[in-house]
Amino acid sequence: MDNKQNAHMTAPQPGPHLPAGYAPQYPPAAFQGPPGHAGYPGPQAGYPPPPAGFYGATSTGFPVHNQPVYSQQGGPAGIPWMPAPAAPLNCPPGLEYLCQIDQLLIHQQVELLEVLTGFETNNKYEIKNSLGQRVYFAVEDTDCCTRNCCGPGRPFTMKILDNMGREVMMLERPLRCSSCCCPCCLQEIEIQAPPGVPVGYVIQTWHPCLPKFTIQNEKREEVLKIAGPCVVCSCCGDVDFEIKSLDEESVVGKLSKHWTGFVKEAFTDADNFGIQFPLDLDVKMKAVMLGACFLIDFMFFEKSGGQEQRAGVW
Repeated sequence: MDNKQNAHMTAPQPGPHLPAGYAPQYPPAAFQGPPGHAGYPGPQAGYPPPPAGFYGATSTGFPVHNQPVYSQQGGPAGIPWMPAPAAPLNCPPGLEYLCQIDQLLIHQQVELLEVLTGFETNNKYEIKNSLGQRVYFAVEDTDCCTRNCCGPGRPFTMKILDNMGREVMMLERPLRCSSCCCPCCLQEIEIQAPPGVPVGYVIQTWHPCLPKFTIQNEKREEVLKIAGPCVVCSCCGDVDFEIKSLDEESVVGKLSKHWTGFVKEAFTDADNFGIQFPLDLDVKMKAVMLGACFLIDFMFFEKSGGQEQRAGVW
């Protein structure tokens, strides 16, 4: 056997699924865990789109998207992180996670110091997909005086971190009046992605008996509406805020405050939320929906001195 044949037999051959010149779809850095935790193993093969009619439904009524299950080695409390998909065109860095999902679950963490002493601490949230994989981690960044003097109506900055510890979003809520006597100074929140670049706004709309909000894009153009129930009470049941079209004729999604049980509801202000939106909705608007969830949480479900806040126009 001559040298040419030897070289041909010993040269690495592309596998059946890796043609010559193949480059991995995901860079290795996309599979690293947050700072201080073990990184992910190497990238796996891509996932083909699900066939038509594949989607099911969860017990909460939300549709389930066919997302890959991916467990993080050595992650906090064994919680898996959602793998980073390929970023589409014109997608702000870090928001590519939202391209493949039509549901988000937000779980507020219970702060032991706050439960025992009543001393208001910075809120922290885990943001997961429908499979329980962590997508983001949110943490409030306000000073002690603001938290304990202004209560649930306080202005705040909320930082959203991805699975690599990068700050991919920032939510800014300015100080606003919650009295029905000041309809010109209602609640709002600005969503930035990446931080410093606004991608949308959630503006409270004055209404005599209903909590209503308008979703705006980065140009302050109205895109969607949010309407809640007349009585915002989470006693033994979920509270649904419907996401509607601009003419409010059709419902395109839902933002729900989930009932977490009597003990947790009575003694803590840790809340669970679910957001359902169209799968093909612009990722920027999905990020704005996340900001709307935090605004609604502070306005209607955050406790202060043992009483739930009911910030609104009534």
